[in-house]
Amino acid sequence: MFGLSELALILIVIAVVVGVKKLPELTRSAGKAARILKSETKALKEEGKEEGKAADTAAPGERRVVTGTIVEPDVPPARDSRDKP
Repeated sequence: MFGLSELALILIVIAVVVGVKKLPELTRSAGKAARILKSETKALKEEGKEEGKAADTAAPGERRVVTGTIVEPDVPPARDSRDKP
Protein backbone atom coordinates (compact mmCIF):
# COMPACT_ATOMS: atom_id res chain seq x y z
CA MET A 1 0.00 0.00 0.00
CA PHE A 2 1.99 3.05 1.25
CA GLY A 3 5.58 3.03 2.36
CA LEU A 4 6.94 4.95 5.31
CA SER A 5 8.23 7.84 3.18
CA GLU A 6 4.89 8.27 1.36
CA LEU A 7 2.98 8.21 4.65
CA ALA A 8 5.34 10.79 6.13
CA LEU A 9 4.89 13.03 3.08
CA ILE A 10 1.10 12.81 3.36
CA LEU A 11 1.24 13.69 7.07
CA ILE A 12 3.48 16.69 6.34
CA VAL A 13 1.08 17.95 3.65
CA ILE A 14 -1.88 17.57 6.02
CA ALA A 15 0.00 19.40 8.78
CA VAL A 16 0.82 22.28 6.41
CA VAL A 17 -2.78 22.56 5.15
CA VAL A 18 -4.23 22.52 8.66
CA GLY A 19 -1.45 24.73 10.02
CA VAL A 20 -1.99 27.48 7.45
CA LYS A 21 -5.13 28.55 9.32
CA LYS A 22 -3.23 28.83 12.59
CA LEU A 23 -0.07 30.40 11.17
CA PRO A 24 -1.05 34.10 11.62
CA GLU A 25 -2.09 33.44 15.20
CA LEU A 26 1.14 31.60 15.94
CA THR A 27 3.30 34.36 14.45
CA ARG A 28 1.37 37.00 16.41
CA SER A 29 1.88 35.15 19.70
CA ALA A 30 5.56 34.57 18.89
CA GLY A 31 5.97 38.31 18.25
CA LYS A 32 4.31 39.16 21.57
CA ALA A 33 6.56 36.70 23.38
CA ALA A 34 9.64 38.21 21.74
CA ARG A 35 8.60 41.75 22.73
CA ILE A 36 7.96 40.69 26.32
CA LEU A 37 11.32 38.92 26.50
CA LYS A 38 13.09 41.97 25.08
CA SER A 39 11.45 44.36 27.55
CA GLU A 40 12.19 42.08 30.52
CA THR A 41 15.87 41.73 29.59
CA LYS A 42 16.12 45.50 29.18
CA ALA A 43 14.56 46.02 32.62
CA LEU A 44 16.96 43.52 34.19
CA LYS A 45 19.94 45.24 32.59
CA GLU A 46 18.80 48.64 33.88
CA GLU A 47 18.24 47.19 37.35
CA GLY A 48 21.73 45.71 37.29
CA LYS A 49 23.23 49.07 36.33
CA GLU A 50 21.44 50.78 39.24
CA GLU A 51 22.72 48.16 41.69
CA GLY A 52 26.19 48.50 40.22
CA LYS A 53 26.15 52.26 40.78
CA ALA A 54 25.12 51.75 44.41
CA ALA A 55 27.97 49.29 44.89
CA ASP A 56 30.43 51.67 43.25
CA THR A 57 29.58 54.48 45.71
CA ALA A 58 30.73 52.41 48.69
CA ALA A 59 34.30 52.97 49.77
CA PRO A 60 36.70 50.04 49.41
CA GLY A 61 36.49 47.83 52.48
CA GLU A 62 33.31 49.53 53.69
CA ARG A 63 30.55 47.21 54.81
CA ARG A 64 27.12 47.38 53.22
CA VAL A 65 23.79 46.38 54.71
CA VAL A 66 21.82 43.97 52.59
CA THR A 67 18.17 43.65 53.50
CA GLY A 68 16.31 40.38 53.23
CA THR A 69 13.59 38.30 54.73
CA ILE A 70 13.78 35.26 56.94
CA VAL A 71 11.89 32.29 55.55
CA GLU A 72 10.71 29.66 57.99
CA PRO A 73 10.72 26.05 56.75
CA ASP A 74 7.37 24.38 56.11
CA VAL A 75 8.56 21.10 57.61
CA PRO A 76 8.22 20.67 61.38
CA PRO A 77 11.48 19.99 63.20
CA ALA A 78 12.54 16.35 63.41
CA ARG A 79 11.65 14.62 66.64
CA ASP A 80 14.34 13.00 68.67
CA SER A 81 13.82 9.39 69.80
CA ARG A 82 14.23 10.58 73.40
CA ASP A 83 11.30 13.01 73.09
CA LYS A 84 8.09 11.75 74.58
CA PRO A 85 4.75 12.52 72.89
